Amino acid sequence: MNGQYITCIEIEALWNGHKHIRWELQPGVNILSGVNGVGKSTILNRVIMHLLDINRDTRKNDGVHLTYFPKEAKSVDFDVIRSFDRPILSSELMNKVTDVQLQTELDLHIYQLQRKWLDYQVNLSKKMVELFTSGAADAQTKVQELASEKTHFQDIVDDLFLETGKTIKRDQNEIYFDSYGETIPPYKLSSGEKQMLIILLTVLVQDRRPFVLFMDEPEVSLHVEWQQRLLELLVGLNPNAQIILTTHSPAVIMNGWSDRVTDVEDIEINS
Repeated sequence: MNGQYITCIEIEALWNGHKHIRWELQPGVNILSGVNGVGKSTILNRVIMHLLDINRDTRKNDGVHLTYFPKEAKSVDFDVIRSFDRPILSSELMNKVTDVQLQTELDLHIYQLQRKWLDYQVNLSKKMVELFTSGAADAQTKVQELASEKTHFQDIVDDLFLETGKTIKRDQNEIYFDSYGETIPPYKLSSGEKQMLIILLTVLVQDRRPFVLFMDEPEVSLHVEWQQRLLELLVGLNPNAQIILTTHSPAVIMNGWSDRVTDVEDIEINS
């Protein structure tokens, strides 16, 4: 992995001052496991809130200490994916300012990603034009490589959704699906399909830039085959992403990721 990432997470007094956490991270995939109630989600949430406070320039003594690579870095670009498809509390107000009917948090996440998807395609076109006009001997090859990244994403989605008869409409600027001859928006997908689309799009639109992706139990809405393929697909879309996730599912780690698993008990330090 190239670029900035988190090398160590330290949290003071995670549970009523009795335990501290020190978790050494790898540049790529990092998986936190443990039984319910042991604090997996709490650890992720404390780190995410810390990073949000840094971005808002509202740093406070929250007991969270992060070490980065390179050492002089002060923060990292990051994104967060939640697993639960809860209703939007203010959906009526939200629908007044958007051009679609949004009912759940996953719908809102997809709506936001549609904007990023459009930006991604614009930037991709700019890169291709620059290569075409550069006169470089390998320009044609590099243009094809760039185009293949978008196509690769679309092929992945089509393959995952094959059993439900949905394919991405490749003649549309925004993401729509063909479902047995009917054009449908992504908001009509199942919760599991929405979840998978969100995860893949979040990684793709980073355009292979280094960033940290936090996921709390991403397997909740995904069937077992998708759980097994998840990490391999994400690393393929962006090898420069650092992935930090919690999971209960053996399927997520069974395809060669067992050496990236850390149990919460192994990073606890009693005070």
